[in-house]
Amino acid sequence: MGRTDRATRTIAAPPAAVYDALLDRESLEAWLPPDGMRGRVERWDPRPGGGFRMVLTHLDATGAPGKTSDATDVVEVRFADLEPPELVVQQAVFEADDPSFAGTMTMTWRLVATAGGTEVTVTATDVPPGIDQDAHEAGIASSLANLASHLETAG
Repeated sequence: MGRTDRATRTIAAPPAAVYDALLDRESLEAWLPPDGMRGRVERWDPRPGGGFRMVLTHLDATGAPGKTSDATDVVEVRFADLEPPELVVQQAVFEADDPSFAGTMTMTWRLVATAGGTEVTVTATDVPPGIDQDAHEAGIASSLANLASHLETAG
């Protein structure tokens, strides 16, 4: 049993719009990379059993080396479950030589309609021990803030 990290944020958009942003390639590239990173999707198959490959590049790798190389994190993601517009379950595997980043991390995105829009809760289970918990939770929160900005300015 691995570690569990999580973050929650209410986004001023309906669940269907949030769900769509989780399954749209260009949207994902725009909002998923946390502060200090940019992302590029190399493969895209948004269906149950499908997935994507994303290359995340640290804009400044000083003091924050990547998992795959000094400046990058490469992650293979499989869509384990898709239940529109309330649930996206992803299984993520990082490409890394360091065994502390090995294993499959499950990212569960739960979307619940609220009076203010959608409460989005991201729960990461079986987080590899090489990923710092505080940095990971800050990264998830940063991605959620980016998602909120992406959707709240798009509408």
